[in-house]
Amino acid sequence: MSLLPADRFFSPDPAQKNVAGELYAQVAALPLVCPHGHVDPRLFADPQATFGSPADLFIIPDHYVTRMLYSQGVPLEQLGVPRLDGGQVERDHRKIWHAFCENFHLFRGTPSGIWLQHELSEVFGLEERPSAANADRLYGTIAEKLAAPAFTPRALFERFKIEALCTTDAATDTLGHHQAIQASGWGGRVIPTFRPDAVVDLDRPGWPAHIAALSEASGIAVVDHASYIRALEQRRESFKTLGAVATDHAAITPATGSLTPAEAEAIFQRALKGQAAPGEAVLFGGHMLMEMARMSVEDGLVMQLHPGAYRNHNQALFQRFGADRGADIPVGTEYTRNLLPLLNAFGNDPRLTLILFSLDETAYARELAPLAGHYPAVKLGPPWWFHDSLNGMRRYFDQVLETAGLYNTAGFNDDTRAFCSIPARHDVWRRASADWVAGLVVRHIVDMDAAQEMVTALASGLAKRAYRLT
Repeated sequence: MSLLPADRFFSPDPAQKNVAGELYAQVAALPLVCPHGHVDPRLFADPQATFGSPADLFIIPDHYVTRMLYSQGVPLEQLGVPRLDGGQVERDHRKIWHAFCENFHLFRGTPSGIWLQHELSEVFGLEERPSAANADRLYGTIAEKLAAPAFTPRALFERFKIEALCTTDAATDTLGHHQAIQASGWGGRVIPTFRPDAVVDLDRPGWPAHIAALSEASGIAVVDHASYIRALEQRRESFKTLGAVATDHAAITPATGSLTPAEAEAIFQRALKGQAAPGEAVLFGGHMLMEMARMSVEDGLVMQLHPGAYRNHNQALFQRFGADRGADIPVGTEYTRNLLPLLNAFGNDPRLTLILFSLDETAYARELAPLAGHYPAVKLGPPWWFHDSLNGMRRYFDQVLETAGLYNTAGFNDDTRAFCSIPARHDVWRRASADWVAGLVVRHIVDMDAAQEMVTALASGLAKRAYRLT
């Protein structure tokens, strides 16, 4: 028996299951549109690039995997995660793989477990669950395949039928890998996304150094707030020349508000000297969200806002291993009042598309759906991060779509660093979408013709439209 039954994730009700299967079949093979994610573009810059070992692919860089193992007492050193101080970590990738396989049961019932099993089965053709008993054999089989031409990043990109893949790149990135991709003549569409957090967040360690990097990347000496704004505008234009369609912004809260030129300049100068007062980072961040919305109105880049993650909650882990090690924790997030200044200024402007995400599900029905259901500029992104799951998708559909309407959402994005999990994530979304829409059909809320249009929109059409990926 296959570990991936054909009717997985569908309702056990026979009528709904049958409709879901018919709807899913319509979208299962559609190309993948990936408008937001964190895959490293260097994988595609070199035609001969590989994913390395099975541990390199599945474990070491994937904080979804390492955080679960760490929560059960497996040290990150044992998983080969590099330490900032260069301290000793496990370098035998077979031992790292063994630790993963011995603890594979920890992923039962989790999104990671679903994605991992899909990858092993659909990408590598393995119809067994990892365990201590089969770890060596699985490692050998996967390693052999990863060394073959059919498993290079470019080859899998084409096999996965990816129509567009957007990476996430710092405002100071020279985009050399993207330039190499385009210069190579390869047909895969891999485009950058402008992420300015490091030069906007005054609390970011080494902020003045990031400003120096902005000066170098833009060719504009950033000495005051006015030159800082010009440098950011220049970088956005550079991203656009390489195909960028969007920006991305993270913040602990979505607070927005304008500073006067004098106020912005005073805070900027204090920050350059390392003398910003407590609370000024929040004021400046809210001001810069306003500036970024203004720039998006002018240059057409779609604006994504990802608030509500308390970054690097585990300080000891952060000091030893750095950021993105699975210790970012959601916090409650308020949108209605925090976004009021920005939406009063730009929410009615058809030139702006603002895609909102949330880690706070209590905001779905209370704030986010009503905001998207009113403001022309606002669209809702899909369930994000901790809620990018089968149940998270169901909750999202139930809480959002009645008020916001399907066409005020932005479809799906995989938001992953783990390239081989992309088809798995899209498959879960397409199955969850088909099952939820099938529920509308069997309850006679929509007819089958409408349902077919809805699942096609959810699979790819909404994302292409929201991100202007024509």
